[in-house]
Amino acid sequence: MKISDGFDARRLRPKGPRNWRMRFGAMIAAMLAAGGIMLAMAGIASLIGHPAALGDLNTNPAGAAVVVALGLVVAYVGVWLWRRCRRGLRRRNELNMAPHLMKKHD
Repeated sequence: MKISDGFDARRLRPKGPRNWRMRFGAMIAAMLAAGGIMLAMAGIASLIGHPAALGDLNTNPAGAAVVVALGLVVAYVGVWLWRRCRRGLRRRNELNMAPHLMKKHD
């Protein structure tokens, strides 16, 4: 295939401004996921028999179960948000080609 003189490969992958919002969001989401895991671990420690993990917050088993559930929900939201931010960061590296020029997949 002959390459014409007007072809510039840099047009396919333009350099734009960095997306700091996505990076900051991914950092916050990773910290949220880590905090959720630590909260769930503290609740599990309280259920096992070490109620001093969170002080007076979960002295009974029902409160400890609520802390475990809350920690798992926070961890899930953090992982979901982190994956979404990472997907947004990766999307900027795609080639800028028209969809009808891409290879057809059945």
